[in-house]
Amino acid sequence: MLMKTVLKQALAVSLVTLSASAMAGWQVKVGGSILSPDNDNGIVAGAKADVDSKVNFTPAVEYLFDNTPFSVEVLLATPFKHSVALEGLGEVATFKHLPPTITAKYNFLNSTRFTPYVGLGATVVVPWDEETKGAIAGNKLEADVTYGVAGQVGFNFQPADAKNWGVYVDVRYAQVESDLKLNGNDIGTLEVNPWVYSLGYSFKF
Repeated sequence: MLMKTVLKQALAVSLVTLSASAMAGWQVKVGGSILSPDNDNGIVAGAKADVDSKVNFTPAVEYLFDNTPFSVEVLLATPFKHSVALEGLGEVATFKHLPPTITAKYNFLNSTRFTPYVGLGATVVVPWDEETKGAIAGNKLEADVTYGVAGQVGFNFQPADAKNWGVYVDVRYAQVESDLKLNGNDIGTLEVNPWVYSLGYSFKF
């Protein structure tokens, strides 16, 4: 009985060790994301602001630490372009931005090909090409670079016939707010606070 218990424990340790070893190295993710700002985007120029959702290509690079369940992932993206509407005025501006995000992740290693993970890190929103439209067209709009905390939860699934590739799904939330100026005057804070829903392929090497 004791021997049977010891063998079970040894098998469990071996499976975890094998899973952890398989984590070592680099992983590249190629996929797309829906960036969906929070419903309440703050008050700008005395009116309720609304930022629209966008879909974009969002590759990521991840380093998997040897013999541990930990990794670090950097989310990249081609530029997002959003429209900003104000209550009662409609669309008043557009802007582009890049949202590079880094998260330290914990991967729940197991003997299956299904690996859930959670992550916590930071993001930066770098806006540019701010353009005014409609009621405020012709004015100069400036949005500050902003930093925030980012959380992540998701999973990677490796099919039985796959050696290095898999499919991933995850969700991120970032708390980011950018101060706005119109012709050099403060007009409020745009609270983007986006949810980012991602889907794509992963490849380890």
